[in-house]
Amino acid sequence: MTIYQVKRGLGILSILLSILFIVNCSGDDSSDSAAQSSVIVVTGAINPFGEVNVLGSSSSQNLQVTGDNLVSNLSISVTNSFLISLDNVNFLSELTIGASDANAINQTIYVKFSPLVNAIGIINGTLMFESDSAVAKTVSLNGVGLSAAPAISVNNASLNFENTSVMNVSDASTFLVDGANLNTVIDLSVTERFEISFDGTNYGDNLQIPVETANVETVVYVRFAPLTIGDATGILSVINAEVENVEISLSGNGVPVTYNYVAFNQKALAFGNGFNQSASQVFNLHSDLSNISQIKMYLQIDCPGTGCDDWDRFANVKVKDQSTGDWYEIGRYITPYWVGTGLLERGLEFDVTDFKSLLVGTTELRIYIENWTAKADLITVDFDYIEGTPDYPYYAVSEILGYHANSIDGVPYGVGHSFDLDKQISVPSNAESTHLRTVISGWGHATPNDQDGRPCAEWCFRTHNVVINGVAAFQHNLEPLGCASNPINNQNPGNWQPDRAGWCPGMVVPPRVDSFGTPLAGTTFDFEYDYENWVSDGVGGNAFYATSTYVVVKSNTPIAKPVVAD
Repeated sequence: MTIYQVKRGLGILSILLSILFIVNCSGDDSSDSAAQSSVIVVTGAINPFGEVNVLGSSSSQNLQVTGDNLVSNLSISVTNSFLISLDNVNFLSELTIGASDANAINQTIYVKFSPLVNAIGIINGTLMFESDSAVAKTVSLNGVGLSAAPAISVNNASLNFENTSVMNVSDASTFLVDGANLNTVIDLSVTERFEISFDGTNYGDNLQIPVETANVETVVYVRFAPLTIGDATGILSVINAEVENVEISLSGNGVPVTYNYVAFNQKALAFGNGFNQSASQVFNLHSDLSNISQIKMYLQIDCPGTGCDDWDRFANVKVKDQSTGDWYEIGRYITPYWVGTGLLERGLEFDVTDFKSLLVGTTELRIYIENWTAKADLITVDFDYIEGTPDYPYYAVSEILGYHANSIDGVPYGVGHSFDLDKQISVPSNAESTHLRTVISGWGHATPNDQDGRPCAEWCFRTHNVVINGVAAFQHNLEPLGCASNPINNQNPGNWQPDRAGWCPGMVVPPRVDSFGTPLAGTTFDFEYDYENWVSDGVGGNAFYATSTYVVVKSNTPIAKPVVAD
């Protein structure tokens, strides 16, 4: 072996020993062992921050962090709209703690929510802890960003009020005014016919919310105070110097003042068992008609424990003419089968303004139902006197035909009779309006039937003429009224749905008003009621038309009754 070979062998051995030494030293390096066990430990929690104005800051919350064998700095950061601090004074978005400090003691980390300009609504964020060779830790953050801009909100864009009598006030409605970030007062004002209040007692057209409570929710009461009849609209303005005005639309309907008088109250009408089919009584009604434009009468039928009459009956309400003692029919109706009129809030409605000259002060009324059973109908009658400018301040009325005692006391139809249907009527010289008012309903099942099988006079459709001075001036068509659509639709098992000739069970028999083109002041004219020709064969029984006709005159000066002569 040569010296070269020996040296070469020793060199190789030296290299191998060096490699072995390096490997052994690397395996024993304590810093490499520590890096493999680096840990970040976070204790505590951060609760949701709640609502914070943008560009503002919440109170801080805190938690603790420490390191275990960290070999590099601990980096701490938060996402936008959150800030962190080590001293609860200086807040940043990023912090660094040296590894030795982090490994030595728990470090307190303070966190605040500080929403940026556009961070409005629910804002979610993250608090992050990072260090080389350690698993990163994160903590979820949450807050609600509120706009810092001044604002006013209301909880209603419009308020609609119920019908309210003129010169009275409606029930109050309320709405809420809520300011945000305001530094000045809120003024409220309403237009005419509406009023506002803070306490629901003291009302006016202007209010002011002071600065101290401008950013606190405030309840405002609003009511409708109409000055005139008809629809009314208005605006409630909410005004602040820092924001645009907020407006609430207001609407209501002014209705006339109404005076109500109850006449008969639950009066029982029947036959037998101590009942009577009619009742008369004196009542004190409205005494000053100078500003009454309309009189409405309402009639309600209630049923006793035994139930109402089983049949559809002729019925009416009359007023006594104190000057003559005659009873004038002011409203006629046909009772419903079996039931009352409870499906109608106020019962049957009649316009009785034509009789206003008789419905004043002390007034005697009579009610009647052709009820032949012992099951009484309980009758309530009341009147609404509605304020307003009347078409004419003075009315007068006279009866022309008064065949309205009951269903079969009417004019016989299809047979000869002695009823006087021809009259002479003299109109006062100061009359400025003249019209006729007729109520007519047929009864009976007389034959021969019409081609469609309808007997007379309940079912047969007819056209009658009102003849003035020998000329047919007006026609009365006794035709279907649509009985099946009657709102009193619970009359089963009664036969209430088929159409009669000009009336229905459970409905008002409609008045037929015929107005003259001129008032006929100071003249006398001939009147005749002409029923359509038809001849009974006497087989199906009798037919009748209960008929009442009145002549009504009006004037701007006191007026006498028309004179009616045979």
